[in-house]
Amino acid sequence: MKRKWMILVFFGAFMVPGLAGAVEEEDFVVDTTGDLIELCSAPQSDPLHTEAVNFCVGFLVGAYHYQVAQHAGPKGKWLVCPPDPPPSRGEVGAMFVDWAKKHPEYMDEEAVETWFRFLIEKYPCNR
Repeated sequence: MKRKWMILVFFGAFMVPGLAGAVEEEDFVVDTTGDLIELCSAPQSDPLHTEAVNFCVGFLVGAYHYQVAQHAGPKGKWLVCPPDPPPSRGEVGAMFVDWAKKHPEYMDEEAVETWFRFLIEKYPCNR
């Protein structure tokens, strides 16, 4: 189940139509949530679309994998528990981008913090 969730996030969470301006090389540093949202929502017409989406997917999957590894085992405390079956690929990406845009107060914060704020709010876990 965890693997299926990670694969869904990896391959499709960011099949979001262009919702932002042009991606700039500085965005790849991902200092903030705003940088990450810029990458995740790069329009297909952007010259750096492929790079932006791939970077975004890698960032989020890496963060999710770390959470899985950190909380595995009998004493692990899970932060995120996606439903079974998990949402579609496109749904996760669209939900994260939409959620982040509705929470501009987080745009200057660390991207990984905002990613988990979203996941914990959307898929809380009581394990």
